[in-house]
Amino acid sequence: MEKLMSDLKKQIIEQLNLQDVKPEDIGDDQPLFVEGLGLDSIDALELIVLLQQHYKIKISNAEDGPKVFRSVRTMAEYITTHQPSNA
Repeated sequence: MEKLMSDLKKQIIEQLNLQDVKPEDIGDDQPLFVEGLGLDSIDALELIVLLQQHYKIKISNAEDGPKVFRSVRTMAEYITTHQPSNA
């Protein structure tokens, strides 16, 4: 899961065009929204696209979003449990 979290950090930076952020600047359990990385609702849509493009995962229930995108670790856990075996 460490490699997945490392990959996610790079993908988040690339997807959201966070030019002044390095992967090591993002903590595994650091909140991604508001007080943490400071992402907003537009960024949330980009993260949904990231999951679909890279991991073939679709979040069908909007209520899952805040739990899934709380931190890099929660994203990695969601990917691990929901990723199709052929992805």
